[in-house]
Amino acid sequence: MGLARASKSLPLQVAAVCYRRRGESVEFLLVNTNGGNKWTFPKGSPDARLSHSQAAEREAGEEAGAIGTIEPRHFHLYLHSKGVFWQPGGVQEYVVKAFLMQVHQLRRPDESQRRPTWFTPQEARQRLARGREVKYARELEAVIDRALETIQFHGELWSRYPDGRGARAAVR
Repeated sequence: MGLARASKSLPLQVAAVCYRRRGESVEFLLVNTNGGNKWTFPKGSPDARLSHSQAAEREAGEEAGAIGTIEPRHFHLYLHSKGVFWQPGGVQEYVVKAFLMQVHQLRRPDESQRRPTWFTPQEARQRLARGREVKYARELEAVIDRALETIQFHGELWSRYPDGRGARAAVR
């Protein structure tokens, strides 16, 4: 409930939670932050000319060089912070809409300092937590957990309804 209230007053960003399947397992694609000392999902500001999922997909291409299929609806909302309290501007919080994106191909990212890297879910949780306050580390851990639940749910639907038509009907 607090997050819904916060989303009205905090600026919005969109994130592509990029993943790939490796047999029975899943890996997540993370990128370095602009400062280079933390890991994050490709994310940025929405664009008035694009839907939020299209803006997240654009960020995945620019920051990670990821090409794939992005879900049209966000699967999770989380709080994210930028900055530090001892510098001018302090800490700014954002509400981030997270969109799942299954990566089919990687190309060289537009932002070469980002170093996109694949991680297991456990490694991704650890990398995302490093250098962050506990509050924000838990937010990012929840994104990984929710992504895994959603990916597993989609996998179960598609295995039950391989032609795809039943899956869409079942989701409605």
